[in-house]
Amino acid sequence: MRITRTRGVVAAGLVVSVGALTLAGCSTTETPSDDSTDMAIGSIDLAAAGCPADIKIQTDWNPEAEHGHLYALLGDQYTIDATNKSVTGPLMASGEYTGVDVTILSGGPAVGLGQPNSQLYADDSIFMAYVGTDEAIAHSVDLPTVGVFQPLEKDPQMIMWDPETYPDVKTIADLGSKDVTIRVFPGGVYIDYFVGAGVLSADEIDSTYDGTPAVFVSEGGKIAQQGFASAEPYIYENEVPEWGKPVAYQLINDAGFPKYAAMVSVRPDDVTKYADCLKLLVPVMQQAEVDYYDGTLKDATNALILELVDQYDTGWVYSQGVADYSFDTQLKDGIVANGPDDTLGNFDADRVKSLFDIVEPIYTAQGIAIADGLTPEDLYTNEFVDPSIGL
Repeated sequence: MRITRTRGVVAAGLVVSVGALTLAGCSTTETPSDDSTDMAIGSIDLAAAGCPADIKIQTDWNPEAEHGHLYALLGDQYTIDATNKSVTGPLMASGEYTGVDVTILSGGPAVGLGQPNSQLYADDSIFMAYVGTDEAIAHSVDLPTVGVFQPLEKDPQMIMWDPETYPDVKTIADLGSKDVTIRVFPGGVYIDYFVGAGVLSADEIDSTYDGTPAVFVSEGGKIAQQGFASAEPYIYENEVPEWGKPVAYQLINDAGFPKYAAMVSVRPDDVTKYADCLKLLVPVMQQAEVDYYDGTLKDATNALILELVDQYDTGWVYSQGVADYSFDTQLKDGIVANGPDDTLGNFDADRVKSLFDIVEPIYTAQGIAIADGLTPEDLYTNEFVDPSIGL
């Protein structure tokens, strides 16, 4: 879950949320200049490959730069549905029309904070959804999915702290050794792992985090807090005046929890049913990500993301500064990167097995049923990834 920064007021030196995230009650659209059916299809024909006429993709949060690889699939012709928090337009591959549309569905407050895999099963018209490796395991019985492309090499989830208060702390393990209270959202399996592995102790964990900066600010740096490396460090230094200074952090991935955070996933039967489609679509998604992060599509895509945040009007705040910081930090911290074989978007078998081995006993202890006979290989496939495409 991302930071829940709503448009609010400042009182008594603290940032105070204005309350619940309220969805917009009316639709605002940007009308395409031409109907996509009048566009010439380029060298990649997804319609002929049997792809859905409208490829609907469910994200996990409001539009943000971490989703840039998806929004880069859209050209300059699109329609915004502000009521349903989605954007639809011709699906483009390096500037050429592919014969189908793409609809990118906002997550988080747009779906009552529901999980993307739940939306995938609730709405048959949704073709793909973001699913974390741990979520795929936990829901292998009721909401099984198979990852076909992973856009984030590292989970941007992190634990942050005040480097002035704790100058000797360099890692999450250092926080544990110093008995620092760490505020987190409840239910994070990575925290269960860190406690079980002895990295942190149970009495250090405060599961009352609500996504706002108020407590972190009021504690004056005495506590640590979860967040996203691609957002909060910039926000706290530049957009929370009551703090207004740097924070230090470590990614949970670098601390030993090797989760793929946003596997672009389909229902298991669709791996076979839409194999011809996925064989063409996944490389298009890979190339769109390359085009975004090499800067070719950065400015246009970030402008679209900011426009969508404004039009959706959920109360969530996302600025140009955060978008630019996110873009740079994802590359700097290896959140977006090629895998060990120089391919963007494929899955590392050993890494998936490592995460599987970490969470399986935790879920068993928590009474979460895992599908009988489930193996790490059931969670993903690399068959559609083009190994020649990388950053």
